Amino acid sequence: MASSINRLVRKIREINHRYSKPHIEMTPLVKISLMALRVYLLLLVGLIIYKFVVTLSAGQIQ
Repeated sequence: MASSINRLVRKIREINHRYSKPHIEMTPLVKISLMALRVYLLLLVGLIIYKFVVTLSAGQIQ
């Protein structure tokens, strides 16, 4: 059991090491676009969490 877990961890580390540096050259516009998408994603996740908290707290008041 432990040997199979160690083998899995080694394989995951090997894959992470292999793909740690991107192989594709990106233009500045692509980098900016990807950063904008990350910010948008974080904003959406934040709004979902906020709505969840507000919904839970509204249910407790009644």
